[in-house]
Amino acid sequence: MLQEIFDEHAQVLKEARKSLLPELQRAAELAEDSLASGHRLLIFGNGGSAADAQHFAAELVGRFEQDRRPLPAIALTVDTSLLTAVGNDHGFEQIFTRQVEALGRPGDVLVAISTSGNSANVVRAAEKGREMGCRSIGLTGREGGRLEESVDVLIAAPSRTVARVQEIHELCLHALAAWLERRLCSGDGEGIRE
Repeated sequence: MLQEIFDEHAQVLKEARKSLLPELQRAAELAEDSLASGHRLLIFGNGGSAADAQHFAAELVGRFEQDRRPLPAIALTVDTSLLTAVGNDHGFEQIFTRQVEALGRPGDVLVAISTSGNSANVVRAAEKGREMGCRSIGLTGREGGRLEESVDVLIAAPSRTVARVQEIHELCLHALAAWLERRLCSGDGEGIRE
């Protein structure tokens, strides 16, 4: 069984390398343009995807591979008082939408993570962001789900197995963190326009 998990991971990784690099490049350029213009990333998802959102934001605000200035990124998954209040008063499907409405500005980039692509709260937040003039990157599994229609760039991991999808998402988020850090923070500290 353990060997099968490693074999499945290797096969999905091989497929992802072939199919995802063009979309990953588009996502990297979109995020870079936004951050270079003084905007920020708003990142969200449920469960393991919430953990991925927090991990990605921490790498951008803190550091990934080098000591440098922070990059503006907010995980919309961390404020338990806000999440439970909005969930209680407006419904769970609104927990990210309300935050996008409050924090998002035209030019910001939403990073919407849903292994199925059908999480109602993630899809609604992406739709709201589009209405507000935000751009968006979606990370999903093979089919893309409803989220595909609501994002500018879709990174659809080539698997239907949640664990394999999450593994590819983590790799893609690490690649994005490396790209942004190197492109925006290398050398003399120039890169983000005031």
